[in-house]
Amino acid sequence: MSAVANAVVVARGLTKRYKNTAALGHASFEIAPGRIVGLIGPNGAGKTTALKAILGLTDFQGELSVLGLDPRKERGKLMEQVCFIADVAVLPRWIRVREAVDFVAHVHPRFDRKKCEAFLARTKLTPEQRVKQMSKGMIVQLHLALVMAIDARLLVLDEPTLGLDILYRKQFYQSLLEDYFDEDKTIIVTTHQVEEVEHILTDLMFIRDGRIVLDADMDAVGERFAEVMVGADRAAAARALKPIDERQVFGKSIFLFDGVARAQLEALGEIRRPAVSDLFVATMKGTYA
Repeated sequence: MSAVANAVVVARGLTKRYKNTAALGHASFEIAPGRIVGLIGPNGAGKTTALKAILGLTDFQGELSVLGLDPRKERGKLMEQVCFIADVAVLPRWIRVREAVDFVAHVHPRFDRKKCEAFLARTKLTPEQRVKQMSKGMIVQLHLALVMAIDARLLVLDEPTLGLDILYRKQFYQSLLEDYFDEDKTIIVTTHQVEEVEHILTDLMFIRDGRIVLDADMDAVGERFAEVMVGADRAAAARALKPIDERQVFGKSIFLFDGVARAQLEALGEIRRPAVSDLFVATMKGTYA
């Protein structure tokens, strides 16, 4: 892996053990500025542990630099430039809109109250409204208003849309792209719902059993992996090319290939780019057993 100039995150041999299990086992990766990276893996794969290490919330072995700082020793400095959201529906139920705004204004040095109020003005939220009086969609809007107003260089989202229906999940990611993201910012998002973030990601990282098993930008993923729907007469020829996955749909077989030449695949049937969710299932086979 070539060193990325001015990388936002550089991890080398990142390791974290809990008693007898390794939550992270010598994970190495780099994240460049201006990227939206999906860190995707099953429960217990090490996603949250990796984020906690990046945020300076847990100790670890190995090397880790975030925005040029060591999260273990320089966490105070780091948190001035980082914004973290876990599960957007966690605001205290008693808090009022104006109290939430005041709170963030006091704790985050890069919070822009005017920006936050402008965002809130586009919603139906009122300053005196309490969280317990809001729909889930309104809570998402409040959370977004607070986050969008923080001029953070790194935004870390850990399963941000848990418990929200699909409409609000889509709105959340759409707002993130339109109102927040630019080339000076970097976003790391972990999720189970791969299909939701697929269209916003620039980079994909799959984590399994504490190790990074795929780390590529989306263009490289499209070039490296291919899916082919094959009739029964050509299935044996397809299997000879060692697909990483095979599934049946309407009497035909869909094969997923990693790094096989296009010319060889064109002889089998129609080639298409695999969905990230199908790629994920194929890569994680056996993890859920």
